[in-house]
Amino acid sequence: MRILVTGAAGFIGSHLCAALLERKCDVVGMDNFITGSRENLAPVAGHRRFRFIEHNVTEYINVDGPVDWVLHFASPASPRDYLELPIQTLKVGALGTHNALGVAKAKRAGFLLASTSEVYGDPLVHPQREDYWGNVNPIGPRGVYDEAKRFAEAMTMAYHRTHKVDTRVVRIFNTFGERMRLNDGRAIPAFMTQALSGAPLTVFGDGSQTRSFQYVSDLVEGLWLLMQHGDEQPMNLGNPQEMTLLDLAKQIIRLAGSRSEIIFRPLPEDDPKIRQPDITRARTVLGWQPRVDIDEGLQRTLEWFRVRVKDVAQ
Repeated sequence: MRILVTGAAGFIGSHLCAALLERKCDVVGMDNFITGSRENLAPVAGHRRFRFIEHNVTEYINVDGPVDWVLHFASPASPRDYLELPIQTLKVGALGTHNALGVAKAKRAGFLLASTSEVYGDPLVHPQREDYWGNVNPIGPRGVYDEAKRFAEAMTMAYHRTHKVDTRVVRIFNTFGERMRLNDGRAIPAFMTQALSGAPLTVFGDGSQTRSFQYVSDLVEGLWLLMQHGDEQPMNLGNPQEMTLLDLAKQIIRLAGSRSEIIFRPLPEDDPKIRQPDITRARTVLGWQPRVDIDEGLQRTLEWFRVRVKDVAQ
C-alpha cells in the first residue's frame, strides 16, 4: 500500500510512519513543522520507501501517483499549542480535513481521521462510549481544539455519506512515549522534565482529576487494525486504566528517583475532571486492547527524556 500521513513529523505521526514502513508500506509524509520536528523523522528519513513533502495541509494538497490510504494526523495537539495557535488549530481541523478528504476522494483511497477524546469535553458520562455526544464549551479557550475535531468528524462522515469514501474515525485518548516535546505542556512531558531536572512538579487543581494513559506502540497497533477491520463509526483507542494526575506525578517522581516536590496551581478553564475510555468496540471489532503496562511505558519514556533533559542542561 501507498499511504499519505499528514502530521508525519509529530509525536504520533512519526511513530505511525515507522510502523507502516515496517509493514512494507510506501509512505508519503507531510508536515509544515508548526509543532512537529525534523528530529522525529530522522529514523525514517533515509528509508527507500519514505518520501517527505513539506506542506501546510490547509492549502491544496497535491500528491503524485496512487494513494491507498490518507491518514490525517496534522494538528496542534497539546493545550499549550492550541492556546498559542487557536486559528491554525481551527484551520487544520476544517480546511486541512477538507483537503485531506479531497485527496482520498480523488485517489479512491481510504481515509482515517485522528480525532480525540476531547470531543467528549468535560464529560457527564463515565467512562466515555462512542455514542456519547459530549459536553463541550464551544467558546471557551479549549473550544478551538474540541470543536475543530468535532467539525472534522462531521466532515469525514459527510464525505462517507455523500461521496462514499471509505472512512475511519479514531478518538485517541491520552497517549505518551518517546519523541514527545520537553515543552509540550501535557502532564507526562511536564512531570518528567521537572522530575529529571529537580524542579517542583506542577499539578493543576488538587490533582484529583483523572486521565487514562496509553503507550504509543499500543495506539499504533490499534490504528493498523482499525484500517483493516474497522467501519465508519468512531472508535475509542485508549487505556481504560484510570489514574489521578496527583498519583501520576508521584509515580514519575518514584520512577525517576527524584526528590522533586509537588506544587499546586489553579485548574485551567474547562479542564476535564475525568477521562476514561470505554473500549468495548475496539475489543469486539478489532480484537484490540492495550498491552504495555503503564509502569513499563513510563520507564521507556523516562529513559528517552533523561537523555534530552541532560543534553539541554549541558
